[in-house]
Amino acid sequence: MGNGWKHWQRRYRAALAGAIALLGITTSAQANPTSHLRPVELRGVWLTNIDSEVLFSSRNLVVGLRRLSRLHFNTVYPTVWNGGYTLYPSPTAQATFGIALDPYPGLQGRDMLGEVVVEGRRLGMAVIPWFEFGLMAPAGSELAAQHPDWLTQRQDGTQVWMQGNEPRVWLNAAHPGVQDFMVNLLSEVVERYRVDGIQLDDHFGMPVEMGYDPYTVALYRAEHNGADPPADPEDPDWVRWRANHITRLFRRIVAEVKARNPNAIISLSPNPREFAYERYLQDWGTWERRGLVDELIVQVYRNDLGRFEMELDRPDVQVAREYLPVSIGILAGLRGRITPIRLIQRQVRETRDRHYAGVAFFFYETLGDRDREFQRLFPFPARRPIPPDLGF
Repeated sequence: MGNGWKHWQRRYRAALAGAIALLGITTSAQANPTSHLRPVELRGVWLTNIDSEVLFSSRNLVVGLRRLSRLHFNTVYPTVWNGGYTLYPSPTAQATFGIALDPYPGLQGRDMLGEVVVEGRRLGMAVIPWFEFGLMAPAGSELAAQHPDWLTQRQDGTQVWMQGNEPRVWLNAAHPGVQDFMVNLLSEVVERYRVDGIQLDDHFGMPVEMGYDPYTVALYRAEHNGADPPADPEDPDWVRWRANHITRLFRRIVAEVKARNPNAIISLSPNPREFAYERYLQDWGTWERRGLVDELIVQVYRNDLGRFEMELDRPDVQVAREYLPVSIGILAGLRGRITPIRLIQRQVRETRDRHYAGVAFFFYETLGDRDREFQRLFPFPARRPIPPDLGF
């Protein structure tokens, strides 16, 4: 892969230099609006079902996708696994906990993901379904109620983990039932829809304090001459042992997805590497070095420009760029807290200045009524980067 990746880098940097010129550093492109040169840059947006209405009617979806196309975005990441439900009719969900589709009224009588695929392909946009909840589930979900043996826990036996005000539980990546469920869930989407790939994020892991459930303890004892797991959840060997089980599950998911579509993009959007590994046992540095990831979008949700730049310059992120396209996730805002457009512009500029593969924004609704400003960021269409194993 090394020579192919170097070839990709040369092509990417040359294309990005053209993109920078097109975006205002020189005026030659403005003088020649018929130029056919297109920059190579990921321009993605996450489509959520929280604090957003874009997924909840066919009309909203079409209007939203056409708007993003006009603004020259080239990739959408619609959530399809959130809140303990799938947002598309799922045979796997039906077989596992008896509910094939999220019961929210705006999703009934529709196949939301099918609609995104049809309209997205018509507009020339890549569609990569986002399995947002990963190994997390609501504490009161049907999944948790029907499969209590799939849940992991702390040393004191407690299972609930608070996400803000929401009680969550975590599925045990070492459990065969959990493994089969996750593999079937992700691979069925690739098999049933003409998607461009699948995406997991920072929730494909588990908090470091978890892993003391009876199944995991018994498995650890069997592999350690009957010894119990360390009492310290941050013990380095214990962290590594649990992280390796998550890696094995991720490797199995990748194998099954690729078996159904060898060209499917395996997209990962994690937290910065050290935090992801030490706090959530997600060893994405190993995943990308083993060639399991085709596209990396590191979440750098910082409202301080200095901290944002520091994350972009971390050595572990620079290492990842030697293997695959690495883009930066930028926070466009949250409910009641919209990121100022000037900060967004600066963050995009700093990302481009460092020759990253592109940007993705969390999330659609917080783009806000700022189309003119995003048009200035993206005045021309762009081709999305092609992972080296898929294109060169």
